[in-house]
Amino acid sequence: MPRLFVAVWPPDDVLDLVAGLERREVAGLRWTTRDQWHVTLRFLGQVADVEAVKAALSGLDAGAAAARLGPAVDRFGRRILHVPVAGLDGIATDVVRVTAALGTPPDDRPFRGHLTLARVGERSTVDLRAHAGALVSATWAVSEVSLVESRLSSHGARYGVVDRFPLTNP
Repeated sequence: MPRLFVAVWPPDDVLDLVAGLERREVAGLRWTTRDQWHVTLRFLGQVADVEAVKAALSGLDAGAAAARLGPAVDRFGRRILHVPVAGLDGIATDVVRVTAALGTPPDDRPFRGHLTLARVGERSTVDLRAHAGALVSATWAVSEVSLVESRLSSHGARYGVVDRFPLTNP
């Protein structure tokens, strides 16, 4: 069964800004790569019926939005280095609404849009505070969401877009 999630992909100019951030090699810190940089709206996990997910997402009535990256690199606890992304709450809420009965039950915590930059290994003692704080800021128009399949490998996750769904409601 494929592992699925729904995401927004930043455009190339935003990815260029993220790629320009310093990425020091540190034992125990695994940097994500450009092809992995996205904002997850909803993780679905393993789903047997991909067509049911596509049908649900084709019923989105969320409008296009302006996503705001930044203003600075931050961290979630001791294990995740990320850049916050604001402006996608309404789209995430609608995605959860139309897919709530599919896949892994939706998180019951508030949506916190972000683009993951790096992860600290479970046994590592890397202090992410030294890597946080770099300023980075951008805005882009979001006019679609993607259903994405995640394939795990020894080199990290590899993602493939299964389908795209336009946000047509103004």
